[in-house]
Formats: sequence, C-alpha cells, structure tokens
Amino acid sequence: MQFFSSIRKVLVAAALTLIPASSFAGVLISVNVAPPALPVYTQPLCPGDGYIWTPGYWAWGPEGYYWVPGVWVQPPTAGVLWTPGYWGWTSGAYIFHAGYWGPHIGFYGGVNYGFGYTGVGYEGGYWNHGVFAYNRSVNNINIVNVHNVYTKTVVVNNYNRVSFNGGNGGIRAVESVQERAAFNEHHFQPTGNQLSHEQFARQDRAQLASVNNGRPQMVAARTPEAYHSVAQQHAANFNNNRENVPAPQARPQAQANTQQSHPAPQSRPQPQNHEQPQEHHQGGGEHGHPDGHDGHGGR
Repeated sequence: MQFFSSIRKVLVAAALTLIPASSFAGVLISVNVAPPALPVYTQPLCPGDGYIWTPGYWAWGPEGYYWVPGVWVQPPTAGVLWTPGYWGWTSGAYIFHAGYWGPHIGFYGGVNYGFGYTGVGYEGGYWNHGVFAYNRSVNNINIVNVHNVYTKTVVVNNYNRVSFNGGNGGIRAVESVQERAAFNEHHFQPTGNQLSHEQFARQDRAQLASVNNGRPQMVAARTPEAYHSVAQQHAANFNNNRENVPAPQARPQAQANTQQSHPAPQSRPQPQNHEQPQEHHQGGGEHGHPDGHDGHGGR
C-alpha cells in the first residue's frame, strides 16, 4: 500500500543536534509515523516505601512501535523524581526524548500519562526530608506496605490519550520557564533496571503495536522483574508456535499419460446437497503534591 511504502525509518545526524544530551541514547526518528494512543489501564499496587511510579510508553524498535509497561521502580538516589520520556514532532519527524531522574520535573510534552503525571509536573507524591510521601488519590497504595501517605484531589485538564507532542493531532504544549530550568539541573539517566525493562519489552512480540493493534497484552506490572518473567514466557510461546508450523508440502509434478492417445471422457459431476446456513483504569483522568505539582520537597 502507498501509505506503508511512505513509512521509512531514518537516523538523521543533523537532527541529533536538536536532541538534549539526556535523551541522546536510543533516539530513533520515524517520518510520518505517530505513536498509537496511550492504552487505558489500572496501576498495580505499590510494592513498598521508596518506589516511584514510571508510566508506560511507546518505544520504537526494528519492527515498529512497542509498548513498555508502566512499573514501580526505585530511584537512583533519594530526592529525585522521574520526568517521563515523550515523542515530539520536530523538523518533519517524530523524535523520542528519553526520560530522566532529577530534583524537579521537566517537560514531557504535555502528555497525560495518568497516575499523577497530568501533562505538567507530578502530582503523585513528593520528597520530605529523604522520605517519599504518596498521594493516595492517584496511586494504588496499601497502607500496610506504604506508610507515608496523604490525600489530595488533583484536577486534570487534559483527558485525551494522545501520546505525542506537536504534528498532526499532537498535543499543543510548550515548555515553560520552570520546566526548562528543571531540564538544566543535574540529571540521572534511567537506571540499569529501567533499561533492562525496556529491552525485555523490545523482545516481546506481544507488545508490538503491529501485533496488538495498539492494545498491548501487558500494559503495566508491579516491578520490572514481575514483567520480565511474563516476557520470557511470551518469547517461549512464540518460538514453540513457530517450530510447530508444518513445513509447506511440495506440489506433485504432472506426469504424461503414454497409454492414451485421446483424453479420457470426464464423468459429469453429481449434484450435491447443500445445507442451508443456520440463522482495562489507567489514570488518564487521575492525577498530588500538597504545595504544588512538581512533587519536589525537602530531602
């Protein structure tokens, strides 16, 4: 089809100068290919104190977009928050700006990832003297496992599930002065656990948008390790199914009939009797920091 023939994956060296250093790794540019809408899902229960929710997102691999499940992860150090990655339309291409850890939340395209990530800042919690406090209004919290909680209602102005900024149909959000300042602060790159998590999703064919039509089989997991076992099982099932596909049989060769000089008469086909025919809740609308939506507090 002409539409698919127009799709091409390119790595544009000149465009790399437009990409912040914190999002340099894993950048892949797709021309005229926007990521699918964000799926709706329910956040898994928080494993315990000190974990921070990192929302799921569409990443790009050799076979197109694939969904990286949202998971609870432990930050690289106390006092930092997660700025999610996002797809942005720049110079005729969709460019992925990878997420990062920092003392304040930066710009993530205005995308409403839910669960406190409303498109601007973070309302899911904040640091208070080295201890993270969780907003129960937007997080799935069991007070038996998590002890530092509060409740604050969060208002969401962006209820759509668009997963990219700019371009045709994209979100029209612009980076604020505060978000630019947050971007210029000292950052931590995604942890090794996060990078491993993305690689597991990359190898899981069930996560491919071309396979699941934008409805991933695994949208979220409690921890990266919880998803990894599922991804490995998906891979094993795929390999087993591929091995069990029967090999195509060779078509029989036509043989010449040397015993007849004339074709044999064909019998008339007999009349046949024909039987008659018988008559998944993502926080797209969730949003808590009591004193602001940055989520940053005293360490």
